[in-house]
Amino acid sequence: MRWFGPHDPVSLMDIRQAGCTGVVSALHQIPVGDIWSVAAIRERIACIEAGNDRYTPLHWLVVESLPVHEAIKKGLPARDSYIQNYKQSLRNLAACGIKTVCYNFMPVLDWSRTALDYTLPEGHKTLRFVWEDFAIFDLYILRRPDAAGDYDTATQQAALLKLNSMTREETETLTNTILLGLPGSEEAFELAGFQALLDEYRHIGEAGLRENLYYFIHEIVPLAQELGMNLCIHPDDPPRPLLGLPRVVSTESDLMQLLKACDLPANGITFCTGSLGVRPDNDLPGMAVRLGSRIHFAHLRATKREADPRNFHEAPHLHGDADMYRVVKALVQEEQKRQLSGVATSIPMRPDHGFQMLDDLHKKTYPGYSAIGRLKGLAELRGLELAITRECSSAQMI
Repeated sequence: MRWFGPHDPVSLMDIRQAGCTGVVSALHQIPVGDIWSVAAIRERIACIEAGNDRYTPLHWLVVESLPVHEAIKKGLPARDSYIQNYKQSLRNLAACGIKTVCYNFMPVLDWSRTALDYTLPEGHKTLRFVWEDFAIFDLYILRRPDAAGDYDTATQQAALLKLNSMTREETETLTNTILLGLPGSEEAFELAGFQALLDEYRHIGEAGLRENLYYFIHEIVPLAQELGMNLCIHPDDPPRPLLGLPRVVSTESDLMQLLKACDLPANGITFCTGSLGVRPDNDLPGMAVRLGSRIHFAHLRATKREADPRNFHEAPHLHGDADMYRVVKALVQEEQKRQLSGVATSIPMRPDHGFQMLDDLHKKTYPGYSAIGRLKGLAELRGLELAITRECSSAQMI
């Protein structure tokens, strides 16, 4: 499970009791672009392993995320110094025994939702994205220049009508939700300066962002390969352009191009079924097969497209748009293939974006990262994986 550090309301003992032995964490307190020192890494390791002499051992297995500085994404002259810092952080992580690093290349915003407390029929609260609500923010709150070109007339009219019926508190909640910072961070963007951040990408475009991504991986992947590390890029969330910002890690084609741009085993992906599953043209089971050898980390969660397919919400892990049976089967078979070829690396997996439910409804937690909802998802995924593993093993014996 993901753990955001000592201030996370979900404790390490909660994670241990969920049946986990691996922890996904990051040093959120270090400013983006600064070097993660060996001392800071070891301090986090010591914190995670503090109870290992008395309880089931926990270990920091995956970094999520080692953030990429905006200067790198924008291709600014300062990017080379930030890349050197990134390389040193990788060296320090490898020296401490941590070999899997997740990162993303989404400009400005990390991920976007329009509601953090959408209530499902069972009473669970979950995350949701509504295109019309996003248009309200973009067109009438932020008032981004040229935003009208991204929305059809019907969406613009519906957004304005809905805005006129909203209270001030509702518009503030929508604004704060969209401007929410990175998971694990206490910081959020300020509306007053947000447009200026978007303007810096005005002349970069999709081709420019893709070029800057490939420049970055050409610099860091060979080092990761030398260090025996796996780098795994997280897909865009949601996997489509927003706010005039380009997105270049949204489709199978994007991922294939990225892997070919630096064709080394260390250059891999985080297979996030929730992010990729928002697009109906992403064939998740097929992608799990075709990209399998370069999947270094898996986020198994399900999103559900609504009547307007531009809208979606986080669904039960086994009952969203993702065919989780076929996805998990492909990942199990990939692990078995690795074992047969003498490669002992399994694919770390974590449940993602669990519901807020039961006692957690009365607690303050990071959106999507309450304990009980993720425990529910983990239990379901663990049972599915066990059944598929038994099935695959039996088939090999016949």
